[in-house]
Amino acid sequence: MNDPFARLPEAASFTVTSGTVADGAAWPAEQCSSGVPGGKDVSPQLTWSGAPDGTKSYAVTVYDPDAPTGSGFWHWAVADIPATATEVPAGAGDDTGSGLPGGAYQLPNDARAARYIGAAPPAGHGPHRYFVVVHALDVESIGVPADGTPAFLGFSMAGHTLGRAILTATAETPA
Repeated sequence: MNDPFARLPEAASFTVTSGTVADGAAWPAEQCSSGVPGGKDVSPQLTWSGAPDGTKSYAVTVYDPDAPTGSGFWHWAVADIPATATEVPAGAGDDTGSGLPGGAYQLPNDARAARYIGAAPPAGHGPHRYFVVVHALDVESIGVPADGTPAFLGFSMAGHTLGRAILTATAETPA
């Protein structure tokens, strides 16, 4: 399987849960793209705990490595979440990001929108995995500009990641 973390530096594990989706389960319709029936592009609720000592900030990413692009598809990227935060509410990834903790900001996703965009695998392409990851970082600010890409965020985090909390959701659009 295409493991997006296989070639990254190892990091401690901690816990992320969601009131929106269980690990390994399919996204509810609300978390799917507004371009599919019932989709509303509502970002998931996330709660995390047990981050490694020395954590000074967090980042949250949602990534689909199964998208037929050769490089996957970034659905959401949030940087500079304060170390005091332990959750983001459902819908925090809207156009304003007003539900995000103070100081946090959203980067443009692969649709070039600085917000959460929901799952929408191509019809008949099979099941897709969505890696919902909370990254514990050893810096208060990762230093990625607000117009940076999620891939640049990932590159910048590589040397600063103390831990990763991973939840995987799925989606499939029938042919």
